[in-house]
Amino acid sequence: MYSHASESLIKQAREIQEPELQKFYSRLVKLLQGKELGHETVDSLQRLHLILSATKYTRTLPSELRTRLLSLLSSPVEQLQVLSSAVLREMAPLSGEELNYIQENVGQLNSQTAALLLSKAGTRADLSSVCAQLLRSLDNRPSEGSANSLMHVLPVLNSVLTHSPECLTEDHMTLLNKKLVDWLRYASIVQGGGASSGRFFTGPRSRQPVPIAELDGTVSGDFFTVLCVGQGFTEDQWMNVYSFSMLHHWLLTSHSASNGNTTAETDDRSEVDGSVVSMVSATSSSSRLLPPKERLREKAFQYCQRLIEQSDRKAQKKTDTELQKACLVEAVCILDCVCVEDASLVFRTFPCIKALFGRLSPDLSFARVLLPIAQFYLNHGEMAALDCESVWKLVLGQFPAVLFNDPFLAHELLRFLRLNLEKLQLRVPQYTHFFPNLLKFLAWDSPAVVDDFVDLLPSLVTPATAVELLHTLLDLPCLSATLVLQLRSTCLPISEPGGRGLLSLDAFRNPSFRGLFLFMLRAEAGSGDTIDRLSTLHDLLTEAADWPRVVQCAQTIPVLLHIYFNTIVTVADEKLLAHLILVMLERSCVLLNIPTYIKEIHRVFSCHLLRLCKLHPSLVVDQSHELLEFAGIPGNVYSKEEIYTHVVWVLGEYLSVSCDSRCSVRLITTCFETLEAVLFEITSSGSLPGAVCPAPRVITTLMSALAKLASRSHDLIPRVSLFLSKLRTVTRGGSVPWCSDEEDLVAIVTRGEELWSLLKAPGVAQSILTPSPHITTPQWHRDTNVAMPLQLRALTSLTHSQ
Repeated sequence: MYSHASESLIKQAREIQEPELQKFYSRLVKLLQGKELGHETVDSLQRLHLILSATKYTRTLPSELRTRLLSLLSSPVEQLQVLSSAVLREMAPLSGEELNYIQENVGQLNSQTAALLLSKAGTRADLSSVCAQLLRSLDNRPSEGSANSLMHVLPVLNSVLTHSPECLTEDHMTLLNKKLVDWLRYASIVQGGGASSGRFFTGPRSRQPVPIAELDGTVSGDFFTVLCVGQGFTEDQWMNVYSFSMLHHWLLTSHSASNGNTTAETDDRSEVDGSVVSMVSATSSSSRLLPPKERLREKAFQYCQRLIEQSDRKAQKKTDTELQKACLVEAVCILDCVCVEDASLVFRTFPCIKALFGRLSPDLSFARVLLPIAQFYLNHGEMAALDCESVWKLVLGQFPAVLFNDPFLAHELLRFLRLNLEKLQLRVPQYTHFFPNLLKFLAWDSPAVVDDFVDLLPSLVTPATAVELLHTLLDLPCLSATLVLQLRSTCLPISEPGGRGLLSLDAFRNPSFRGLFLFMLRAEAGSGDTIDRLSTLHDLLTEAADWPRVVQCAQTIPVLLHIYFNTIVTVADEKLLAHLILVMLERSCVLLNIPTYIKEIHRVFSCHLLRLCKLHPSLVVDQSHELLEFAGIPGNVYSKEEIYTHVVWVLGEYLSVSCDSRCSVRLITTCFETLEAVLFEITSSGSLPGAVCPAPRVITTLMSALAKLASRSHDLIPRVSLFLSKLRTVTRGGSVPWCSDEEDLVAIVTRGEELWSLLKAPGVAQSILTPSPHITTPQWHRDTNVAMPLQLRALTSLTHSQ
């Protein structure tokens, strides 16, 4: 893990002796007493940190050295702040005096001091005390402490809210609500940093306050926001920015806490003390009579309304345009939050949100802004009785179709769907209708979004979408290739002189094949479960089978198919399940030619074919014609070994009167003859030398199925007995053409002899090969007519002490 040099340094730090360590401490104290702290001091502090962190034992530093390290926390050199904070965090817990020293000097707070305070708060009471001290520091006037220190308070409080919100008491929350109101609404409207008025004679006394400006360069005529610009900013303007950055998180946290005291406070000095502007921009009397929490909600509403108005201005810099988008996202999220807390604000907010959607929706570069708007419509559209169809056509229709290759949008849109799954299923009927579009994210970048679809896929499985969704999942590698071709067709020339063009790209541009690719790229379900010329499409995409994006997509399909089948058994009736069995049989031979993919799909189909037939044995009789047609093709023995074996097994297992009263002797005989013909053909002595041998498991499964069917129709016993006796005779001569492995041949013959012995006693064969349900699923421990329950109760009483 470490280089040789690093390991050597760590070893030296661990093995340092106490006398040498004390000398090092003394030398470091002398360095810290000097007026100038140079490179030697920095190197010594780095070495001290290595010594403390390289051992699992906690070392104790001399008190004088600890005091010097505490004083470095307020050093103007950031590197010294970082090193001193890192060293103090590696030490034993700070004493009460040291904690008091830091808290009393909280006016010099910086991010390193804050990190140290939080790391040393061992209990919830300690953390609450730190929060109280930090909040008290917010009441300091700029003249009472460092103007830069207050900027570190809100990030620290935000961290506390994230990890331990219960440490803030109701008084803390009230104080912070008041201060946030001040900073958000009553920050200065003049530029900070001594901005010049632009005149020729400018000195310290001739400088005039310069008003802040909007992003388009005009003078701002309203209160300060994060979208105002200037040559410099005052402290309260910086606090305005910090307040807005944590406002959404704070509203969510305070909403989950108790509402507290709602008594109106008419004498609120925190508002008028923020700045001179607060006296000019006094709020209405009704707003001032609101409790602090409700007043913050009102000011947040006004702030976000102003941000939305400012975002309509044309920014002079590209970076400011991106800032507008980011602020719009945050503003809409905050408006959604305050409307959740106070439903009366919904009707005041919706005109603004509706106008914003109308302005941004034609431009897909605002897609990440439109998602919070969609969240707002989802949460409050029903209350406002608005038609949200245009919103969902944009979010579920255009976004995936056009921006499927945008990883950030894919993450945010899928996260939006996961977080709002129940609401979408209840309020957005178009949600499942757009599943072909949503799957484009999966087809394009499967590894990045497969976890999202593990959560989303069950919600897309409905009786109406089940069949088409199964086809779409199986064709997802084709969709992946089609998306690649769609992008390449826009950037590659139609013909490449002197180079080899992609045949699939030529096919994509060919009008005669255009319909195949358009079906793959469809945005909505309902145009058909699949296409007739699917094998033609697979041929056109043959060269795409080894494209990395297509291979990655194919690797995720088996997992999703398992989720699909686990869900479908809970929502589908027998008629639909019977149809799905047909789809599995048909699609087992119509897949994109990726050998590992085909093998995995056959394994998944086999697993769930058994499960469906076990849950609903009558499906075997319902689909007996199609199952027998599949089982009667000898070629399936070699190309679809996995699924063929399981089809034969379910025919032999569930084609019985005990499973379905419709099962007739004629049907059993037909099935027997079909399987008998296949078994005879694959074990015939006329097989060509060097031909592929059938799998031993297929042969033994066929023999077992024939024996089971014969035990239910005794007229068939002589026929299967004759085959088994011939099998025994043929194998006595040594190797056979249809089995190259001697051990496999011995296993096949042994199985044949077991079945032959059973069929000599038809009654015994039927009870063993076709046992009754009370034998296969015994419940003797519940049957009061047998002695088993009494024995279990007796054993229980003996093994458990009274």
